[in-house]
Amino acid sequence: MNLNVCLVIPCYNEARRLPTREILDSLATNPWLTVCLVDDGSSDGTREVLEALNRERPDRVMVLPVEVNGGKAEAVRQGVLHVSRASRSELIGYWDADLSTPLSELAGMISVFEHQPASRFVMGSRVRRLGSKIKRRAIRRYLGRVFSTLASVILDLPIYDSQCGAKLFRRELAEVLFAERFMTRWLFDVEILARLIGQFGQEEVRRTTVEVPLSAWREVGGSKLRVAHMLEAPFELLKIRARYRR
Repeated sequence: MNLNVCLVIPCYNEARRLPTREILDSLATNPWLTVCLVDDGSSDGTREVLEALNRERPDRVMVLPVEVNGGKAEAVRQGVLHVSRASRSELIGYWDADLSTPLSELAGMISVFEHQPASRFVMGSRVRRLGSKIKRRAIRRYLGRVFSTLASVILDLPIYDSQCGAKLFRRELAEVLFAERFMTRWLFDVEILARLIGQFGQEEVRRTTVEVPLSAWREVGGSKLRVAHMLEAPFELLKIRARYRR
């Protein structure tokens, strides 16, 4: 890879779920990759797990402790701002702590930036198709399709999967997209797209934002996102629409 990447991984009570061996293996085989692990006010020993990773690879693993739990959106926001100031990586991203999207999917997403220089923002997309291994409960898949349709209408963008927890973007977008706190804890991915539109305009976002179908994705037990949160999503989308249309 010609581009260096730093991934922000938000962690809240992930002491038993964080796949530390997968992270270390990926760092060992990908010299262009570093990670920033954000401890979002965990109470279960997550901090110790993250610090152990840092001790093993101090050159490639950063740990950002946040004393009070603020939710995934705020943990990602603080992590991205920290990385943009402490790292010189050309690309910054965020990834779910359970690695439901395998780190091997990074290569396909990075290649978009290498072959399409105008690209600014790349999103993993859980498209079920022949040759892919997308393992997701039916109810989450159906609710996800409804949500993405609503998000597409509100943003006027043809989005297939706004909520997949695998995103990459050019480092210069960090301050543009993450300077302000997000309205919601779970729908900040939609807010990011709304902020992109506000900054660059609708047509420019269509031209420079790319969804990449993932080859593999698996639903991991213990997710903090509940079906109840997904049922609240339409109301949260209306709040986002009202704020960013202003």
